[in-house]
Amino acid sequence: MNNLIVYCELENGRVMDVSLELLTKGRELADTLACKLEAVVIGHNLSGIEKELAEYGADTVWVADGEELDPYRTLPHSAILCGLFEQEKPQIALMGATPVGRDLGPRVSSALHSGLTADCTSLVIGDHKDNKSGKEYTGLLYQIRPAFGGNIIATIINPDCRPQMATVREGVMKKEKAATPGAGELRVLDYKQWLNDTDMAVKIIERHMEERKINVKGAPVIVSGGYGMGSKENFALLHELAEVLGAEVGASRAAVDAGFAEHARQVGQTGVTVRPKLYIACGISGQIQHTAGMDQSSMIISINTDPEAPINKIADYAITGDVNEVIPKMIKYYKQNSK
Repeated sequence: MNNLIVYCELENGRVMDVSLELLTKGRELADTLACKLEAVVIGHNLSGIEKELAEYGADTVWVADGEELDPYRTLPHSAILCGLFEQEKPQIALMGATPVGRDLGPRVSSALHSGLTADCTSLVIGDHKDNKSGKEYTGLLYQIRPAFGGNIIATIINPDCRPQMATVREGVMKKEKAATPGAGELRVLDYKQWLNDTDMAVKIIERHMEERKINVKGAPVIVSGGYGMGSKENFALLHELAEVLGAEVGASRAAVDAGFAEHARQVGQTGVTVRPKLYIACGISGQIQHTAGMDQSSMIISINTDPEAPINKIADYAITGDVNEVIPKMIKYYKQNSK
């Protein structure tokens, strides 16, 4: 009763990183609330999965294991989650802001009349006082996310409805094994009690998954460009530098909006959050919308004509100069020193 539940999404039989990130964060939130951290997994051939989730702090692991539950389908998965949530009545339920989470979360929250905050970038436990009624609430989930195109940060609370539900973007939370593993108590769900014939009406005859061609999130080195690159043609310099360094190319929102790069490369509050070992920011001013998505990088190098650019405040090394002059020199000297 009133615990914190994380929906753990599977991809090719493995728990997705975003779910492990949420368990890491969920362990912190559950400790603050003095409640249990629980995980729920729906799929097939899930034997032993509770051991992996226990390493990330899960006290209880609810498992619905059936051939008909893999791959993901909206109706059976949402029916099982609704049934579990009505039975266990968690105070908080979290899932990744993935295609599956964005499909599943709203359907479950609508069925339970609980509300949902989508695409959160931060979660905190705090208190609230309603100025109109004077009522005070403790231990609420602060669901923090960018709003109005990333121009402001909104903190959303749900004082009265349960569970407090949120989807969270990939990469914004750290993924760390718990200092003290959870008990990982396995609880097998009798999920068929919550399903009806219409839930299983849709059959998957054939499934084709395209491999992700651009993986900015998982790159150890990122060469990222902003509007200061000047043109799509100038972005070719970044690709050349990235090839030399074995890096991936990223972009700011301004560069993407200008058509210099694909949206899949966008780093920031309205793009992906990254934590590479090295982040080279080229022609990026460093507005909060962008830096919020990369300021956890181990090392940051900025290249900008403006020595007062905001990006320089968080950069480990700042190079003042024209990217079209600096980058070719970086490529030249890196090649020389690599021989």
